Amino acid sequence: MESKNDYVKEEKEGLDFEKTVVVGYALTNKKIKSFLQPKLLSLARSKGISFVAIDQTRPLSDQGPFNILLHKLSGKEWRKSLEDFRQMHPEVTVLDPPNAIHHLYNRQYMLQDVADLNFSGAYGIVRVPKQLVIKKDPSSIPEAVSKAGLILPLVAKPLVVDGTAKSHELALAYDQHSLQMLETPLVLQEFVNHGGILFKVYIVGEAIKVVRRFSLPDVSKQEWSKNAGVFRFPRVSCAAASADDADLDPSIAELPPKHLLEKLAQELRHRLGLHLFNLDIIRERGSKDRFYVIDINYFPGYGKISDYEHIFTDFLLSLMQNKNKTNSTGAC
Repeated sequence: MESKNDYVKEEKEGLDFEKTVVVGYALTNKKIKSFLQPKLLSLARSKGISFVAIDQTRPLSDQGPFNILLHKLSGKEWRKSLEDFRQMHPEVTVLDPPNAIHHLYNRQYMLQDVADLNFSGAYGIVRVPKQLVIKKDPSSIPEAVSKAGLILPLVAKPLVVDGTAKSHELALAYDQHSLQMLETPLVLQEFVNHGGILFKVYIVGEAIKVVRRFSLPDVSKQEWSKNAGVFRFPRVSCAAASADDADLDPSIAELPPKHLLEKLAQELRHRLGLHLFNLDIIRERGSKDRFYVIDINYFPGYGKISDYEHIFTDFLLSLMQNKNKTNSTGAC
């Protein structure tokens, strides 16, 4: 049985680089399996797009030629190699710049651009939860929380996002004493009741796709006063937790306004310097137009959304068309 890597290797052998959009990819095995699905490869081939695996045992500068380089690997060595390649080959579109991506791997800085944006308009307000970073001694957390004026309960998240399941685990701390039980380094965010529904906003260039996912349930004042301790949760909002077909209260299920999401995505594409990312957004319970961005992920699980192969191939072609227009204008 042929693997996906075999498929793209065979494709590379028969490429006409003058007519084909060549996308070199450097992805983890897990990402290859979820993203490079047969339906994507087949549609891409029919549109003149070829995916070619980058050999991670060879220097990047010795490989190609590529029109686009798609990647999601970590490590200083890879980042340096990629930056060197970008300097040597400015004609290749790198998705996305490694320094811009690195910004999202630390939750201390992840939401800063959203906070700085202070987004508000006719269709709603977008904020980030009040948060606090603790890097060292867990025993110092209660005092730091009091000093910062954070209101319990608090959501605890690992500080570093490294692609592991553990980096996406959450904990909900109900009382001051239990804060000492948390593992550092971490980020503490004020918990916002949101009806137990989260909106995952997938962004691919200018295209936007929104899906509903189940999230942490609301916490009433009565529950908060009765509960104590730390409640740990595995990764929430994954595809298995889809809420798109659930029978929900319309005020909770209603998607954020399209115009708001388009404007927000446009602003963040510019500020983050990224084409491929998603936003985890919640609506404050009892409000129609007050939203919070609680997480941003680079190159998320696009394979989980319907028609992703059409969205992604159209995006790759649009990149090349825009680059060709720019080159033609510059040559005049």
